[in-house]
Amino acid sequence: MMNIIIKNEEQIEGIRKSSKLAGEVLLYIDGFVKEGVSTNYLDQLIHNYIVERGGIPATMNYNGFPKSCCISLNEIICHGIPSDDVILKNGDILNIDITTILYGYYGDTSKMYIVGQTSEKADKLIAATKHCLNLGIQQVRPGNYLGNIGHVISRYAISQGYSVVYEYCGHGVGIEFHEEPQVDHAARKNSGPKLKQGMIFTIEPMINEGKPRVKVDESDGWTARTIDNKLSAQFEHTILVTEKGYEVLTDVSNEYPIT
Repeated sequence: MMNIIIKNEEQIEGIRKSSKLAGEVLLYIDGFVKEGVSTNYLDQLIHNYIVERGGIPATMNYNGFPKSCCISLNEIICHGIPSDDVILKNGDILNIDITTILYGYYGDTSKMYIVGQTSEKADKLIAATKHCLNLGIQQVRPGNYLGNIGHVISRYAISQGYSVVYEYCGHGVGIEFHEEPQVDHAARKNSGPKLKQGMIFTIEPMINEGKPRVKVDESDGWTARTIDNKLSAQFEHTILVTEKGYEVLTDVSNEYPIT
């Protein structure tokens, strides 16, 4: 039986503040993502930004992860480890994934960045992935089935010639880094539990240009790549189920009106 935490008003407000900080990190780092910069330099900036605002980077030392964020380039699907040896170059696409702890509460978000002039196929993949996220968010309302999030995401991604990573998924968040429910991005229609007001979880589709499978680097046990070395993209938000719809807690650009 799933133990899905229905958050109370005090918890929601704490998670809202942490999520706002996480979203602000992604806006802040945007101006530093450029050719010639190392991913470790970006990680250090992110670390300092979070700590100076009273937060803690949730990934630091999480199950042994050594850095304050995940930075995943090109064919890396997720969990890329920032390094002085990874230097951004023209044409790169990258996901930066931020999870903050603020006064004990968690917020989790990620987005794609581009370096210089990217290829048309990369641009199309990024746009399709963002649309997948938006489609998933539109399914969030009390009484709807959780599985319909993954159903609409996978249906659209496949219609565009892409595949959906099924070995990683979204998750409940707020009190802990990872909570129930598991939010699959490929799911059967009307499957899973019904959504209830007060649930908070991430939607974070990982969409691949080629095959959906993942291979994890044996050298670090974290870096997850596409099995065919083709491109991957991801966007992520933390979502609250409201009385009638949703609130995107990590949206600091007012892109998603509260429903």
